[in-house]
Amino acid sequence: MVSPSHNSMLFFLFFTANLWVCFVPSTAELQRFEHPVKADGSLSFLVVGDWGRKGLYNQSLVATQMGVVGEKLDIDFVISTGDNFYENGLTGVSDPAFNKSFINIYTASSLQKQWYNVLGNHDYSGDVEAQLSPILTKMDHRWFCLRSFIVNAGFAEFFFVDTTPFMNEYFTDPKEYTYDWKGILPRQEYLSNLLKDVDSALRDSTAKWKIVIGHHTIKSAGQHGITIELEEQLLPILQANNIDLYVNGHDHCLEHISSTNSQIQFLTSGGGSKAWGGDIREWNPEELKLYHDGQGFMSMQITQTHVDIVFYDVFGNVLHKWGISKGHDAAEL
Repeated sequence: MVSPSHNSMLFFLFFTANLWVCFVPSTAELQRFEHPVKADGSLSFLVVGDWGRKGLYNQSLVATQMGVVGEKLDIDFVISTGDNFYENGLTGVSDPAFNKSFINIYTASSLQKQWYNVLGNHDYSGDVEAQLSPILTKMDHRWFCLRSFIVNAGFAEFFFVDTTPFMNEYFTDPKEYTYDWKGILPRQEYLSNLLKDVDSALRDSTAKWKIVIGHHTIKSAGQHGITIELEEQLLPILQANNIDLYVNGHDHCLEHISSTNSQIQFLTSGGGSKAWGGDIREWNPEELKLYHDGQGFMSMQITQTHVDIVFYDVFGNVLHKWGISKGHDAAEL
């Protein structure tokens, strides 16, 4: 369950059966929401990306295993790294794809928790405002999607960043796609404000763990590789504010890159449905801890002192484990 931050007395509130959502005006654009931890002080969740294909390309199989792992870990929520609906997002709030790719697929009882969603490039080639609409939340209480926002869980804070507008090629060479840029233009003003807000929020954060989520890769050995725009504009802010994890989708794989020049771990969970077999670039083996060119997802368990990350394939097999304690060196498990 998510609840709003009360750093302002002026807000807009709407209610669904299981969710209170509050939009809080403040000096920064990033809205902040609260998510409680378990009674034992822990937090656990799943991460999946690039999934919305009406159950095809093993989306349903991945969803089944997510349900199994979700029950075992008693997850608190699910994070989607974007590209929620293929090929061209949603056509509107009544698009049957919302049922066929989300409601009817992630049916396990353990997955009936909050879903925090960011937008991917394929989502931007549909009606973006449909995915942002509270109407979808009324249709399914799990759905929560904004362009950029913060979820505060006390010792862990999650910063969701809208990365699609950073990509130059979507503006200069959109190919067969028609992107929905309502709310983005003028683009440079939007990006400038977003970067300032992310920097400010990270700088002000007192959380033990800072985790940033975006759709696009910053570092990846997959098809899309390094995203120059994010490497030049967003990464310096993440490094300056000592974040712990950058989590993304976009490359249809599962991947863990451990940076050799900062503490940041780069985690790709983009295997929610269609994967790109055999599509891997050369990468420093000291950094590349995992590259799996198939479907799957990721879990994360967090306490005040420790983070444990596990990657699973489409059959629920464990591909890779990694953990870190604050004040200690990271260790593969």
